[in-house]
Amino acid sequence: MLCSRSDAIEICKKLDGVYEDYPFKDPNWTAMRHVKSKKIFALIFERDGRLWINVKSRPEDSLYLRRIFPFVIPAYHMNKMHWNSIIPDECSDDEAIIEMIKQSYELTK
Repeated sequence: MLCSRSDAIEICKKLDGVYEDYPFKDPNWTAMRHVKSKKIFALIFERDGRLWINVKSRPEDSLYLRRIFPFVIPAYHMNKMHWNSIIPDECSDDEAIIEMIKQSYELTK
């Protein structure tokens, strides 16, 4: 079950050509980036005692994902049309979360 920052980071690190970064001088915010372009495809942080993962999505997919998954909401501190926040818990669909991370990776390549 995806429930910790290290779990989320490890899922991201399995993708080709990525690295972990802490650009905000705040260890709470982990940015997962593409090596070549340095673009962020996932922001991993804790808020209100819970894990949050911000991922990019196509606008039409963003709305759809928010309707079908209770753990997906408009992204915290990001463009709400293009980014979602995932807040995993014991009821979350880990495979769906992994697919959302992969889609964000592909969209930001």
